[in-house]
Amino acid sequence: MEEIAEKFAAYLSHKMPQASAMAVEGISRIHGGASRETYRLTARWQEGGKEVSRPLILRRDPVASLIETERDLEFNAYRAFHPTGVPVPEPLFLETDEKWLERSFFVMEQIEGCQAASPFSPDPYGDLAPKIGPQFFTILGKIAAQDPDAIGLGESMEKPAPEECWKRELDYWEGEIDKDTLIAQPIAKGAIRWLRRNPPPPPKELRVVHGDYRTGNFLFNDAGEIKSILDWEMCHLGDPLEDLAWACDPLWAFENEEKPGGLLPRAEALKLWEEASGLTIDSKAFAWWEIFAMVKGLAIWISAGKEYQAGNNTDPVMALSSWYCTDVHNRLLSKRMQEIAEEDAA
Repeated sequence: MEEIAEKFAAYLSHKMPQASAMAVEGISRIHGGASRETYRLTARWQEGGKEVSRPLILRRDPVASLIETERDLEFNAYRAFHPTGVPVPEPLFLETDEKWLERSFFVMEQIEGCQAASPFSPDPYGDLAPKIGPQFFTILGKIAAQDPDAIGLGESMEKPAPEECWKRELDYWEGEIDKDTLIAQPIAKGAIRWLRRNPPPPPKELRVVHGDYRTGNFLFNDAGEIKSILDWEMCHLGDPLEDLAWACDPLWAFENEEKPGGLLPRAEALKLWEEASGLTIDSKAFAWWEIFAMVKGLAIWISAGKEYQAGNNTDPVMALSSWYCTDVHNRLLSKRMQEIAEEDAA
């Protein structure tokens, strides 16, 4: 840690020539993320005859990751949404020159006095759930309400044709399964065949899809106020129902399908999203995206298992994801596929 602190202090001095006596203190690793190394720290310096102190977050590219991510997309998403009222940290520096910290990284403000819940807890928010829940689904709706071009993301992201949104995502995640699988995946493959035979109605408009909006990926304080939405590295333009389906996946609610995220009754959550987004949920499309969310999850957990077995990433979250999450999504998919078969036979 001391070496990283020294190198990062040198970087900040380079980026802030008006500052002197730059020092980085209290640096510590925030574990639990599987896509990028995250560190909290405090930078202290002299400027204009005064001592300045600012808590920061450093996000450095990992040696190996659960998924391939785009740091530029994440940084640009923070920059685009920060002025909109969607709670995100202020982005400060994006650095791709590896001479500073051996790998690319970006820097953002640290949101203090907050915590992130574990997505694997049976009751992650306790008595705060009734207060956090409406914020969680309202903020997701506000993300879906934003015009990508108006906030400066339209030009930096690929724009699929609306009718191709589903196929682009399914092709990508099936490719991840095929690339990283260590054993046969009959449940995932069966679900993929069904998804291809039954494509969803296209979205009326493309919107920014966060890509990993769920329990554990936001910060809240002791009063139950959501202060920051995190982990935008998988954001893209697509069908906003993709985000809603992922947020409602039973995995994030200890398999309680009627209380998404362990926060609110399902009907209430969906209504809040519609009110905030100004969009109407197409039930057929949403059902498709819910099944897709489980396939996407399996792709991520399968990749986690491969990285952990190969020794490329020995973070315990990789092993837990590969074991527990794969089991949950295989069981949920099996149940849903059986329900569809019975509905078709009726």
